[in-house]
Amino acid sequence: MNTASVDFVVAIPARHASTRLPGKPLRLLGGEPLIARVARRALAAGAREVWVATDDARIAEAVAGLAGVSVAMTASELASGTDRLAACAERAGWSDDTLVVNLQGDEPFAPVAGIRAVAATLAASGAQMATLAAAVEAADELFDPNVVKLVKNAHGDALYFSRAPIAWHRDGFAHDRAVLPDGQWFRHIGIYAYRVDFLRRFAQMPAGVLERMESLEQLRVLEAGYRIAVAVTPEPFPPGIDTFQDLQRAEAFLSAP
Repeated sequence: MNTASVDFVVAIPARHASTRLPGKPLRLLGGEPLIARVARRALAAGAREVWVATDDARIAEAVAGLAGVSVAMTASELASGTDRLAACAERAGWSDDTLVVNLQGDEPFAPVAGIRAVAATLAASGAQMATLAAAVEAADELFDPNVVKLVKNAHGDALYFSRAPIAWHRDGFAHDRAVLPDGQWFRHIGIYAYRVDFLRRFAQMPAGVLERMESLEQLRVLEAGYRIAVAVTPEPFPPGIDTFQDLQRAEAFLSAP
């Protein structure tokens, strides 16, 4: 897959009122606001445009000095990052066929190869959305409800996303759940790509039953009958930053020799 030839833009949803880490986009990592580090990863990936979609002037100010980064001020009452990105697309004036990568604002170590890969997967697949996955390597990861798992079909499209351990190994898990039996499991990496026309459609779709049960927005797309193409990430995605402890670990990672 030639990822270098794909034309794409990156939109980064960012809000100040994070429940687990208030003010997260403005928290300093290596002396720089987290949101600025994420924006620079998008620039390094070769995005034609990089936009931060936010409802907070302080976040806009944090990236104001970054060449190549634009800001879309969005309404504070928007319910989700998808809604924020749809508003960003309107503000940016992107055409319906513009390929948008949704890069989360708490991924300061997102590999540029992964950002390019999700864009290339969408371009090559013809699906309405694309995302990335990585192999599950430990049983505790598989059984952790905070780790989203997925299964895909023979063509590489997602069949389902769940917080539960899917697929269920009937015989292997009946005897020992501490060790992975022979099989194949994937964890979801929360980076997405879509065309602007589908991004708008996605934002207008009502939440489905499965989305409400699992609290996973991407299930809205599958329940409505659309395709999500899945590619295995070409490079590992280090954990994102959700808590103060995550921030401390990231700071230690940066400071390590």
